[in-house]
Amino acid sequence: MDTNPAPTPYGTPDAPRLAVRGEAHLEADPEIARITITVHARGTDRRDTLDDLTRRNTHALDLIKTYGDAIENIETGAFSISPELTRHGRAERVRAYRGRVHITAELTDFTALGELTTRLADLELTHVEGPWWALRPDSPTHRHARQQAVREAVQRAREYAEALGASLAALVELADTGADDTPAHGYGAPAGTLRAAYAGAADHATEATPLDLEPQRQHVYATVNARFTMTPPAL
Repeated sequence: MDTNPAPTPYGTPDAPRLAVRGEAHLEADPEIARITITVHARGTDRRDTLDDLTRRNTHALDLIKTYGDAIENIETGAFSISPELTRHGRAERVRAYRGRVHITAELTDFTALGELTTRLADLELTHVEGPWWALRPDSPTHRHARQQAVREAVQRAREYAEALGASLAALVELADTGADDTPAHGYGAPAGTLRAAYAGAADHATEATPLDLEPQRQHVYATVNARFTMTPPAL
């Protein structure tokens, strides 16, 4: 028969339990900037509108690709073409067709970012949003924040134990406080957002002056809950 007493959730006088929280907050320069481009087309003929949209989309993609290694990723998102209806008597008739396609580009060279966004915004019937700044999911900054949170938890627990004339004996549990939460994907709210929509063809003798975009510092947080056992305190 097992004579060892079952562990208690709150410890015992001989092995008290100590629960603490460790937190970390780091700042780092962003590693990626994302912009979204929406290309529009409008016309009275469905096929002509589709051909126009295809031409504009190809032009935008070709422009993005000219920046080579500065572009980490290009993705085409939603595409749509739909009729605009107008009521004529009791019947509805097609007045025009509208088409649009969404493109997302991620850049790692922020020097090229201002020039590219300006050139894209200068295209006819093109809407540009961004930039959204971010760290890569595998950025070392995330690891450093987690490690710092653990070190703070250990240090805090040690200080509590020393205040009681005791010392830490063993780690019972270490939990990431976000383990049960749904991660928030995306890049957060953009800082210094560029928003531009042009209804007609650009009529400029020279290209627009590139925007000066300042990267937004990224804030990384980590929190852990830790439980320890400690030696009997000297009360």
